[in-house]
Amino acid sequence: MKFLVTGGSGFIGTNLIEELLVQGHEFINVDIASPRNDAHASCWKEIDILDLDGLLAVFKEFKPEFVVHLAARTDTDGTHLDEYVANTKGTENVLAAIRAVDSIQRTIITSTQFVNQYSGVPKDDFDFAPHTVYGESKVINEQMTRQANLKCAWTIIRPTNIWGPWHSRYPHEFWRVLGRGLYFHPSDKNVVRSYGYVKNVVHQIMKIFEEDLGLVSMQVFYVGDDPIELIDWVNGFSIRQTGKEVRVIPVSAVRIMALFGDVMALLRIRFPITSSRFKSMTTSNGVPMDKTTKAFGFSPYTLERGIEETVEWLKIYYPNLVRVK
Repeated sequence: MKFLVTGGSGFIGTNLIEELLVQGHEFINVDIASPRNDAHASCWKEIDILDLDGLLAVFKEFKPEFVVHLAARTDTDGTHLDEYVANTKGTENVLAAIRAVDSIQRTIITSTQFVNQYSGVPKDDFDFAPHTVYGESKVINEQMTRQANLKCAWTIIRPTNIWGPWHSRYPHEFWRVLGRGLYFHPSDKNVVRSYGYVKNVVHQIMKIFEEDLGLVSMQVFYVGDDPIELIDWVNGFSIRQTGKEVRVIPVSAVRIMALFGDVMALLRIRFPITSSRFKSMTTSNGVPMDKTTKAFGFSPYTLERGIEETVEWLKIYYPNLVRVK
């Protein structure tokens, strides 16, 4: 199988490429950034998806059979849609390149759960209630895909909160705060969140390419794991990193800390928690995973195994964050 991956130097992309290597597939990584894993350097093409001519050239030369479009700006810090042009114009260019190559059989376009967030369970695939400008850009991403008149089969995936080795932010945010003993969890909150171990997401991506077209063509799948109680995920990492469970304190105290963090952020001073983080810690937001599980079966990696593998990765790249030897 011959794969072209946009954004293969990113978090999910790095793990996907590792799986493609293991399975012995031929592939190429199209990304503006160099690979996070040096072992992937030989398969990297430095191309910005905003460069349509460069993108068309590599698509026509490589002639992929399968495309995974992961390249995007994924943070939620932007305040204007123009800041997410990689997600809108960039996706438009990728779709144009897909149309230009007859060898392509199937395509996966990556969206996000943020196309409908904090508004209950979506009624259907067209029920949009975007959270942040990033979420808005991904709504456009999905609409473009449906209107692109692709000659190949296409599938849209909506990753949940994905975690695991090669994550770009968590080593500097959650795992850093946890490893230094600075994390406090709000009490009196039974919060259920949708998280996903990255290798389970890679498994689901590969299943999309393996299943019958009737099951996956023109479909939308959330990718990740079944919703879990946030405290279970947090404690899993805390025990592996520090040897003990997290400290639980009143919600009101955490809220005061978050407001102080907002002030620190205005002063450009890093603080472990802000109001945005407090909201995610205290608001349940499970996404519908039944369709994904029914189509592709249960994920092969348990929560415990995912945490174990991630902490082993932290020991190599961020050893100061793991106090349990």
